[in-house]
Amino acid sequence: MSCEESRTLLDAYVDGELDVVHSLDIEKHLESCKTCARAVENRQGLGSAFHSGSLYFQPPDSLGPKVDAALHRASPARRINCSMLAAAAALVIVGIFVDRGIPISRHASTDLTAQEVLDSHLRSLQPGHLADVQSSDRHTVKPWFAGKLDFSPTVSDFADRGFPLTGGRLDSIEGRTVAVLVYQRRQHVINVYVWPAAGAADSGVAETTRRGYNILHWTRGGTTWWLASDVNAAELRNLAELLRTQ
Repeated sequence: MSCEESRTLLDAYVDGELDVVHSLDIEKHLESCKTCARAVENRQGLGSAFHSGSLYFQPPDSLGPKVDAALHRASPARRINCSMLAAAAALVIVGIFVDRGIPISRHASTDLTAQEVLDSHLRSLQPGHLADVQSSDRHTVKPWFAGKLDFSPTVSDFADRGFPLTGGRLDSIEGRTVAVLVYQRRQHVINVYVWPAAGAADSGVAETTRRGYNILHWTRGGTTWWLASDVNAAELRNLAELLRTQ
């Protein structure tokens, strides 16, 4: 099974909707394809983020009896209509998250992307996950991406400024394959995610903190940049400035 074939089935695989034969085909492909395996992990992380405290509303217990009583009083036809409306609403929400071209709001979309970036960063800290190509030479890292992406990321080494390049890898964010540049600040790992954002307006650097990790992002020249690290925010901003002026 090719990557193109598997990507059409990944959502159904994550949701447990595939038959046994196709599930086995997907699992066999994931064993040999890091990019698709990461795509599955990111989809699973997206599901966890959607049900996290910041995105998932849990009604107060006091509403439970009232809701149950209202449903009990409703006619069977009305209960069926309510169920159909709920199912339709769920499909709309799923469609929004699958098709990022029509997000409910920019804030919600950005929040989900930040969670995907953090999940990816945390996975990269596990042994053997940080880099597909390990090198401090940008002339080695940049050519490595050739043929693996539909764009050519800008690669720079800032060792003289305290941010040495240590390698790169492929990952999956927002359902597409992206370039990840790996930098180091003393003992801290900094992941820099890069992918095209055709038609997107240039933006300033936005900052957020999740679970003690700092995350920065901006769009410039048709390219989106995301940085994630446990290095302090001031130092991460220094690297962001270097990347923005390279």
